[in-house]
Amino acid sequence: MCENAWMDMAWDDLRTVLALVRHGSLAGAGAALGVNYTTVARRIRRAEGTLGEPLFERLSDGYSPTQAAQLIAEHAQDMEQAEHALMRRMKGAETQLSGPLVITASQLLIANFLTPVLDQFTSAYPAVELRILATNEMLDLSRREADLAVRISRSPGDELTGLRLLSQDTASFATADWAQRISQDPNTMIDWVVYDATPDLPKGVSPDYPNMQVRFRFDDMVALIGAAQAGLGVLRMPMFLGRTIAGLVQVPVLPPRSYADIWVVGHPDVWPSAKVRAFREVLVSHCKANKGLFVA
Repeated sequence: MCENAWMDMAWDDLRTVLALVRHGSLAGAGAALGVNYTTVARRIRRAEGTLGEPLFERLSDGYSPTQAAQLIAEHAQDMEQAEHALMRRMKGAETQLSGPLVITASQLLIANFLTPVLDQFTSAYPAVELRILATNEMLDLSRREADLAVRISRSPGDELTGLRLLSQDTASFATADWAQRISQDPNTMIDWVVYDATPDLPKGVSPDYPNMQVRFRFDDMVALIGAAQAGLGVLRMPMFLGRTIAGLVQVPVLPPRSYADIWVVGHPDVWPSAKVRAFREVLVSHCKANKGLFVA
């Protein structure tokens, strides 16, 4: 590759080389860039034509970058970081209450607590184009995957600006039928439904209920809640969930215990934005009014 030949490449092509180095396949790079795999292939061919040499070895299981591709990816990453920094600062300097705003939170937190915030905010600021990313993934706010995140965490992250919204507890919940069975006979065998990440019986269960077993393990919280609603067993969950999900009542099998706090976090560059500040104000007000829902 001629010295500085990569500087003749279009930014889209540089980004595409970087994405293919990161993901190793046309489909993966396309998904990251929001284009189809044929567009990725076309840009790579164009980049190789500009440079006059191949950038990737086509293998049966993906694309292996050459040394030239690795070098281009390093430069493109620096350019990408500079682009993100510029766009974050522009977002943070916005003073108008209009245009796009991206919020992310977990599915269950949105469905069972945050929907009134969304309604109130869009009613107050109809010119803001609010987009909600409902996911348990920790989206990268430095890469502008979202403007604000509502997270359940012990800490918001060293590189983010955060505001603690709520303290919360967890407890045990089950159907009314289970609750009656437990109250009538504390020695009955109590079935638990648990999450794969914590596959054993919860710690801190009451010694007043000596007979317990894990009946089902699930890898999805929505399915886990559905199992509890169907009467398959007792479920440990945050108190706000147990109190807002139809068909479940609190049972004394697991006394309330402290759980991770709820935070709103954002990148320091984006935090001063008028839209971000307005959303935080509505969110904080809603949390203050409903903080009793989260603790025993």
